[in-house]
Amino acid sequence: QVQLVESGGGLVQAGDSLRLSCAASGRTFSVYVMGWFRQAPGKEREFVSAINSRGASTYYADSVKGRFTISRDNAKNTVYLQMNSLKREDTAVYYCAVKRGLVIKTSEYDYWGQGTQVTVSS
Repeated sequence: QVQLVESGGGLVQAGDSLRLSCAASGRTFSVYVMGWFRQAPGKEREFVSAINSRGASTYYADSVKGRFTISRDNAKNTVYLQMNSLKREDTAVYYCAVKRGLVIKTSEYDYWGQGTQVTVSS
């Protein structure tokens, strides 16, 4: 069992930055793929970014590529999502998730956090 707790969301203006954090419980954090997903009102949950277990490979949705950066600190059992140049369309609840094995961009992850709200105003 892995418990995930996201933090760092908030209300910002377009063009601002935020850094989301996701802290995981457990001793085996370093073996997990970590992913970030988001769900906007009235829309399905979508993939945002993922990072492999060692942090050597990162993946991004086209809509955030060049603006968002995912990273992880295995010593702190934490994954981060640095979000720059935020746009109104980035407004959503952001979730982190973990899985073993290969990185995937679909939602078949094993454990999910409760989500953190990001609201971008114009």
